[in-house]
Amino acid sequence: MHEHDETFLLAVNGTLMRGLELEHNMLNNGASFECEAKTAPFYRLWSVNDVYPGMIRVDAEDSGAAKIAVEVWRVPASGLAQILAGEPPGLAIGKIELEDGRFVFGVLAEPLTVKGMREITSYGGWRRYMDEKES
Repeated sequence: MHEHDETFLLAVNGTLMRGLELEHNMLNNGASFECEAKTAPFYRLWSVNDVYPGMIRVDAEDSGAAKIAVEVWRVPASGLAQILAGEPPGLAIGKIELEDGRFVFGVLAEPLTVKGMREITSYGGWRRYMDEKES
Protein backbone atom coordinates (compact mmCIF):
# COMPACT_ATOMS: atom_id res chain seq x y z
CA MET A 1 0.00 0.00 0.00
CA HIS A 2 1.46 3.35 -1.01
CA GLU A 3 1.52 6.18 1.49
CA HIS A 4 -1.05 8.20 -0.46
CA ASP A 5 -3.43 5.23 -0.31
CA GLU A 6 -3.40 5.19 3.49
CA THR A 7 -6.82 5.34 5.13
CA PHE A 8 -7.97 6.07 8.66
CA LEU A 9 -11.11 5.28 10.61
CA LEU A 10 -13.09 8.41 11.51
CA ALA A 11 -16.00 8.33 13.96
CA VAL A 12 -18.63 11.00 13.30
CA ASN A 13 -21.51 11.86 15.61
CA GLY A 14 -23.54 14.49 13.78
CA THR A 15 -24.24 16.11 10.44
CA LEU A 16 -21.57 14.04 8.63
CA MET A 17 -23.61 10.86 9.20
CA ARG A 18 -25.49 9.03 6.46
CA GLY A 19 -28.51 10.93 5.18
CA LEU A 20 -27.69 14.14 7.08
CA GLU A 21 -26.73 17.61 5.85
CA LEU A 22 -22.96 17.20 5.46
CA GLU A 23 -22.74 13.55 4.37
CA HIS A 24 -21.57 14.85 0.98
CA ASN A 25 -18.39 16.14 2.71
CA MET A 26 -17.59 12.50 3.50
CA LEU A 27 -18.50 11.08 0.08
CA ASN A 28 -16.78 13.87 -1.88
CA ASN A 29 -13.55 13.16 -0.01
CA GLY A 30 -13.48 9.43 -0.76
CA ALA A 31 -14.85 8.23 2.59
CA SER A 32 -16.78 4.97 2.80
CA PHE A 33 -19.16 3.94 5.57
CA GLU A 34 -17.80 1.10 7.72
CA CYS A 35 -20.27 0.53 10.58
CA GLU A 36 -22.43 1.98 13.28
CA ALA A 37 -20.80 1.97 16.70
CA LYS A 38 -20.92 3.51 20.15
CA THR A 39 -18.27 5.33 22.07
CA ALA A 40 -16.92 4.07 25.37
CA PRO A 41 -19.14 5.39 28.21
CA PHE A 42 -17.00 8.49 28.79
CA TYR A 43 -18.65 11.13 26.60
CA ARG A 44 -21.25 13.88 26.87
CA LEU A 45 -23.13 15.45 23.95
CA TRP A 46 -24.60 18.90 23.41
CA SER A 47 -26.75 20.43 20.70
CA VAL A 48 -25.10 23.57 19.32
CA ASN A 49 -28.11 25.73 18.44
CA ASP A 50 -29.81 22.59 17.04
CA VAL A 51 -27.50 22.86 14.01
CA TYR A 52 -24.87 20.26 14.95
CA PRO A 53 -23.74 18.33 18.02
CA GLY A 54 -20.64 18.81 20.12
CA MET A 55 -19.16 15.81 21.92
CA ILE A 56 -16.59 15.96 24.72
CA ARG A 57 -14.77 13.22 26.61
CA VAL A 58 -15.18 13.53 30.37
CA ASP A 59 -13.77 11.88 33.46
CA ALA A 60 -14.70 8.20 33.81
CA GLU A 61 -16.32 9.04 37.18
CA ASP A 62 -18.64 11.62 35.56
CA SER A 63 -22.14 10.30 36.30
CA GLY A 64 -23.56 12.18 33.30
CA ALA A 65 -21.33 10.41 30.79
CA ALA A 66 -22.73 7.83 28.39
CA LYS A 67 -22.06 5.81 25.26
CA ILE A 68 -22.81 7.99 22.23
CA ALA A 69 -23.94 6.61 18.88
CA VAL A 70 -21.41 7.23 16.11
CA GLU A 71 -20.78 6.11 12.56
CA VAL A 72 -17.33 4.85 11.68
CA TRP A 73 -16.11 5.75 8.19
CA ARG A 74 -12.91 4.83 6.36
CA VAL A 75 -11.32 8.02 5.09
CA PRO A 76 -8.26 8.49 2.84
CA ALA A 77 -5.51 10.50 4.54
CA SER A 78 -5.91 13.26 1.94
CA GLY A 79 -9.63 13.56 2.73
CA LEU A 80 -9.26 14.06 6.50
CA ALA A 81 -8.11 17.68 6.26
CA GLN A 82 -10.81 18.47 3.68
CA ILE A 83 -13.51 17.03 5.94
CA LEU A 84 -12.23 19.02 8.92
CA ALA A 85 -12.09 22.17 6.78
CA GLY A 86 -15.84 21.80 6.17
CA GLU A 87 -16.68 21.50 9.87
CA PRO A 88 -17.83 24.48 11.97
CA PRO A 89 -15.24 26.33 14.07
CA GLY A 90 -14.94 24.80 17.53
CA LEU A 91 -14.93 21.23 16.24
CA ALA A 92 -11.69 19.31 15.89
CA ILE A 93 -10.45 15.86 15.02
CA GLY A 94 -9.10 13.98 18.02
CA LYS A 95 -9.00 10.39 19.24
CA ILE A 96 -12.26 8.78 20.36
CA GLU A 97 -12.49 5.57 22.34
CA LEU A 98 -15.08 3.13 21.02
CA GLU A 99 -17.13 0.70 23.11
CA ASP A 100 -14.83 -2.16 21.99
CA GLY A 101 -11.74 -0.38 23.32
CA ARG A 102 -10.35 0.75 19.94
CA PHE A 103 -9.23 4.34 19.52
CA VAL A 104 -10.11 5.97 16.20
CA PHE A 105 -10.07 9.52 14.91
CA GLY A 106 -13.27 11.35 15.70
CA VAL A 107 -14.93 14.74 15.74
CA LEU A 108 -14.82 16.40 19.16
CA ALA A 109 -15.90 19.82 20.40
CA GLU A 110 -13.88 22.40 22.25
CA PRO A 111 -15.43 23.04 25.70
CA LEU A 112 -16.23 26.68 24.85
CA THR A 113 -18.31 25.54 21.85
CA VAL A 114 -20.85 23.77 24.07
CA LYS A 115 -20.90 26.29 26.92
CA GLY A 116 -24.49 27.31 27.59
CA MET A 117 -25.84 24.88 24.98
CA ARG A 118 -28.49 22.20 25.56
CA GLU A 119 -27.01 18.94 26.75
CA ILE A 120 -28.47 15.96 24.87
CA THR A 121 -26.34 13.11 26.27
CA SER A 122 -29.47 11.35 27.56
CA TYR A 123 -30.68 10.86 23.95
CA GLY A 124 -27.60 8.76 23.23
CA GLY A 125 -26.91 10.47 19.93
CA TRP A 126 -27.66 13.28 17.51
CA ARG A 127 -29.96 11.30 15.22
CA ARG A 128 -32.30 10.27 18.05
CA TYR A 129 -32.31 13.80 19.47
CA MET A 130 -33.28 15.28 16.09
CA ASP A 131 -35.92 12.60 15.48
CA GLU A 132 -37.57 13.21 18.87
CA LYS A 133 -37.33 16.98 18.55
CA GLU A 134 -39.23 16.88 15.25
CA SER A 135 -41.94 14.45 16.39
